[in-house]
Amino acid sequence: MQTAIKFNYQDYLQLPEDKRYEIIDGDLFMVPSPNEAHQRILLTLTTILLNYVKKKKLGSVYCAPFDVLLSEEDIVQPDIIFVSNENRKIITKDNIKGTPDLLIEILSPATSKRDLGIKKKLYAKNGVREYWIVDPAQATIEVLHLKEGEFRGKSYNTDMTGQTSRVSSSVIQGIDIAIKEIFE
Repeated sequence: MQTAIKFNYQDYLQLPEDKRYEIIDGDLFMVPSPNEAHQRILLTLTTILLNYVKKKKLGSVYCAPFDVLLSEEDIVQPDIIFVSNENRKIITKDNIKGTPDLLIEILSPATSKRDLGIKKKLYAKNGVREYWIVDPAQATIEVLHLKEGEFRGKSYNTDMTGQTSRVSSSVIQGIDIAIKEIFE
């Protein structure tokens, strides 16, 4: 019988720097380069959040690749990370050690199953207060709030009448974004 190999943060530090990796529950995953739509949405959404958070002095916004160490065997690189001022002690010069307030993943064919499955469970288990799942193919954003150890939430999009839904956050107080602006 073979024993499964489990990776940890020390193993992660030995991986080649020319590729992106994540470790979830000790299992190693290579993260492929995102496509153009993913990158466009990442840049747009990061810019909107960063400008708002800086203006209101609410905390810090980062985008991948930047390591989030949830444990020695759970190292992820969410697409967008928000850490509130109250939680800033988890930010180090090399990474984030602990649970950010808000994580955002932009779905892509190579990562969507993991983002919707094990990463969603991992984020809930570690107490991420809010998790956004951005789906470029459907032009939707699902905003999930942690309640009683599980994520619950609502999906936002541009409806068929041309009315633009707006997305807001309970973690980044006062932000209100037109969905259309993100997917243009």
